[in-house]
Amino acid sequence: MKKQGEDILKNSALSVTASRKRILDIFLAADNALAHQDIETKCADQYDRVTIYRTLQTFLEKGIIHNIPSTDNMVRYALCNEACITTGHHHDNHVHFRCDACGKTVCLDDVNIPAVNLPRGYTMKEINMVVNGICKSCK
Repeated sequence: MKKQGEDILKNSALSVTASRKRILDIFLAADNALAHQDIETKCADQYDRVTIYRTLQTFLEKGIIHNIPSTDNMVRYALCNEACITTGHHHDNHVHFRCDACGKTVCLDDVNIPAVNLPRGYTMKEINMVVNGICKSCK
């Protein structure tokens, strides 16, 4: 796992620092999206809140992670797919699923967001689609 994290940082033209490696390792080990608080809980003994925030912002800018809005006003972050990481641009349009029972948010990479035909004069920047329900683990 460590080598993969270092490769992602190097391919994204980022310095390989202990904090970046640690936070990236947390994402690589996660099976769902993470909030800032989740990451802080896992490494607060090593890094302060500001370091974590700045690292997340850097990862967003470099296309390593993407953010997922939610109705509880807590932004969650998920590791981008390989295409985003290698190009440094977030260009995977997929659905996110938030479980009402366990609270986990996951990327559904195989489910595409339906095409949206905007009226003339409107320009689309991004689409975020979050589906709420009960996940397969909680059913």
